[in-house]
Amino acid sequence: METKLGQAINSLGLDSKRFEQFASSLVWRVGRLSDEGPLTIRVGLASSVPLFNDLPKLRNATEAEIEEAMKEDDIRVEWVGRMP
Repeated sequence: METKLGQAINSLGLDSKRFEQFASSLVWRVGRLSDEGPLTIRVGLASSVPLFNDLPKLRNATEAEIEEAMKEDDIRVEWVGRMP
Protein backbone atom coordinates (compact mmCIF):
# COMPACT_ATOMS: atom_id res chain seq x y z
CA MET A 1 0.00 0.00 0.00
CA GLU A 2 2.91 2.31 0.75
CA THR A 3 4.14 2.07 -2.85
CA LYS A 4 0.68 2.76 -4.28
CA LEU A 5 0.25 5.73 -1.95
CA GLY A 6 3.69 7.04 -2.92
CA GLN A 7 2.76 6.79 -6.60
CA ALA A 8 -0.48 8.66 -5.97
CA ILE A 9 1.36 11.39 -4.06
CA ASN A 10 3.84 11.80 -6.91
CA SER A 11 1.05 11.90 -9.51
CA LEU A 12 -0.44 14.84 -7.59
CA GLY A 13 2.82 16.75 -7.93
CA LEU A 14 3.85 16.36 -4.30
CA ASP A 15 7.08 14.98 -2.98
CA SER A 16 7.30 12.82 0.13
CA LYS A 17 8.85 15.54 2.29
CA ARG A 18 6.09 18.02 1.51
CA PHE A 19 3.48 15.33 2.14
CA GLU A 20 5.04 14.56 5.54
CA GLN A 21 4.88 18.26 6.48
CA PHE A 22 1.10 18.24 6.51
CA ALA A 23 0.50 14.54 7.23
CA SER A 24 -0.80 15.25 10.74
CA SER A 25 -3.57 17.38 9.19
CA LEU A 26 -4.88 14.60 6.94
CA VAL A 27 -8.13 12.66 7.14
CA TRP A 28 -8.35 9.14 5.71
CA ARG A 29 -11.26 6.92 4.73
CA VAL A 30 -10.64 3.34 3.61
CA GLY A 31 -13.24 1.00 2.16
CA ARG A 32 -14.97 -0.18 -0.99
CA LEU A 33 -17.66 1.45 -3.10
CA SER A 34 -19.00 -2.02 -3.95
CA ASP A 35 -18.19 -5.64 -3.21
CA GLU A 36 -16.52 -5.95 -6.62
CA GLY A 37 -14.68 -2.60 -6.64
CA PRO A 38 -11.10 -1.83 -5.68
CA LEU A 39 -10.11 -0.89 -2.16
CA THR A 40 -10.47 2.89 -2.11
CA ILE A 41 -8.37 5.17 0.06
CA ARG A 42 -9.67 8.72 0.27
CA VAL A 43 -7.33 11.27 1.76
CA GLY A 44 -7.62 15.01 2.22
CA LEU A 45 -6.93 17.84 4.61
CA ALA A 46 -9.01 18.09 7.77
CA SER A 47 -10.55 21.25 6.32
CA SER A 48 -12.05 19.04 3.56
CA VAL A 49 -14.11 16.85 5.92
CA PRO A 50 -17.42 18.29 4.62
CA LEU A 51 -16.42 17.20 1.10
CA PHE A 52 -15.94 13.61 2.29
CA ASN A 53 -19.59 13.64 3.36
CA ASP A 54 -20.68 14.60 -0.18
CA LEU A 55 -19.01 11.53 -1.73
CA PRO A 56 -20.63 8.10 -2.04
CA LYS A 57 -20.22 6.13 1.18
CA LEU A 58 -17.49 3.53 1.34
CA ARG A 59 -18.35 0.10 2.69
CA ASN A 60 -16.03 -0.95 5.51
CA ALA A 61 -13.26 -3.28 4.39
CA THR A 62 -12.08 -6.09 6.62
CA GLU A 63 -8.42 -6.59 7.46
CA ALA A 64 -8.43 -9.63 5.15
CA GLU A 65 -9.89 -7.57 2.28
CA ILE A 66 -7.23 -4.90 2.76
CA GLU A 67 -4.44 -7.49 2.73
CA GLU A 68 -5.90 -9.15 -0.38
CA ALA A 69 -6.22 -5.81 -2.20
CA MET A 70 -2.60 -5.02 -1.38
CA LYS A 71 -1.43 -8.39 -2.72
CA GLU A 72 -3.44 -7.94 -5.92
CA ASP A 73 -2.56 -4.23 -6.31
CA ASP A 74 -6.30 -3.51 -6.38
CA ILE A 75 -6.16 -0.12 -4.65
CA ARG A 76 -7.37 3.28 -5.76
CA VAL A 77 -6.24 6.47 -3.99
CA GLU A 78 -8.43 9.58 -4.23
CA TRP A 79 -7.50 13.07 -3.06
CA VAL A 80 -10.48 14.92 -1.59
CA GLY A 81 -10.57 18.72 -1.68
CA ARG A 82 -8.09 21.41 -2.56
CA MET A 83 -4.39 20.60 -2.79
CA PRO A 84 -2.19 22.43 -0.27
